[in-house]
Amino acid sequence: MFKKIFNFFKSVKTEMSYVSWPNKDDIKEGTTVVIVMAIFVAIFLSLIDTGFGFLIRKLLVLG
Repeated sequence: MFKKIFNFFKSVKTEMSYVSWPNKDDIKEGTTVVIVMAIFVAIFLSLIDTGFGFLIRKLLVLG
């Protein structure tokens, strides 16, 4: 049983050596993209929500 556990962690170490980790510039760029897209989506959804709210208010008042 301990041999299987040892082999598992040995395999994990081997696989982790194949991973290409991002450098500092890549992390900054990725973080910037995520923040900008989150702001864009928040503004877009707010506009859609405001538009639907306005439309529903008009339909209920006129209906």
